[in-house]
Amino acid sequence: EVQLQASGGGFVQPGGSLRLSCKASGFDFSSSGMTWVRQAPGKGIESVARFTRGGAKTYLRAVEGRFTIARDDATSTLYLQMNSLKPEDTAVYYCVKGFVVAYTPAYPKGQGTLVTVSS
Repeated sequence: EVQLQASGGGFVQPGGSLRLSCKASGFDFSSSGMTWVRQAPGKGIESVARFTRGGAKTYLRAVEGRFTIARDDATSTLYLQMNSLKPEDTAVYYCVKGFVVAYTPAYPKGQGTLVTVSS
């Protein structure tokens, strides 16, 4: 069973930083693409940062240059370093197994973590 548990969210002022973590289990993490998605209040789920199976990284244009996706295959953990945060980054963030550009409910996303950016 695929299990994904995100953590590290919180309240931060605009311009601040947070580092999210996602502990994965139940599948071969090291050979999987992985994706961070987010859901802002009242909006759909959007893909934010992605690893291909080959290790390439791609980002939503709105976060490029501010967010960095990383992974530790030894501990099956996915990370998202978020810098220069903006109020529009406020959302629940989830990690998803696979390289996901357009999220659908077919992708299990486990427990998310809330990020609130506000002054």
